[in-house]
Amino acid sequence: NRLTMTLLHEYSTKRKLIELRLREFSRAKTPEEVFYELCFCVLTPQSKGRMCWDAVQLLQQRDFYHRAFSPSLVASLLKTRVRFHNTKARRLLLLKKQFDEVHRVVSSGRDHHTVRDWLVDHVQGIGLKEASHFLRNIGGRNLAILDRHVLKHLHQEGVLQEYPKTLARKTYLDIEQRFSAYSSRMGITLDCLDLLFWSRETGEVFK
Repeated sequence: NRLTMTLLHEYSTKRKLIELRLREFSRAKTPEEVFYELCFCVLTPQSKGRMCWDAVQLLQQRDFYHRAFSPSLVASLLKTRVRFHNTKARRLLLLKKQFDEVHRVVSSGRDHHTVRDWLVDHVQGIGLKEASHFLRNIGGRNLAILDRHVLKHLHQEGVLQEYPKTLARKTYLDIEQRFSAYSSRMGITLDCLDLLFWSRETGEVFK
């Protein structure tokens, strides 16, 4: 149908850029780089990705990974960029305390779905969407990042009959399965489709 043809054409024009981005995500990362990627995903709920990454870069410049920070200092760096900056500041400081354990699990070689479940259970502020996003950004594959933009496009493409009101675990995994089946039919990986849908919204292939 016309929607499918439009999507395939769009993908062909952006394919090289998308594949380049995914290769960048897959390159080996230091523990510090992994830490900042996870900080980014803790910040993203209900906030703009670009602004969240700006906030992470500020934290990097101040060497948040190595240096001691008060909750108020972290919150002040997040304030104009991220919603719920006080809550998210506390979450980043908690993440910092537990990051050695987090990194051990992430680099353990366990399959990505198992690691995703562990992150959801152990890292405050990380749900299935954020854990999937984080793992994709450090080289994980075939995990659906079901934010509102992706859900909107899945609805438009007929993969979802209706837009879900909530994303409880069962609903999330069900939609992920449908998204995966759709990506197989289209001959485009889940990860490429995610970046393609995002580029429709933002005009760029970002994180």
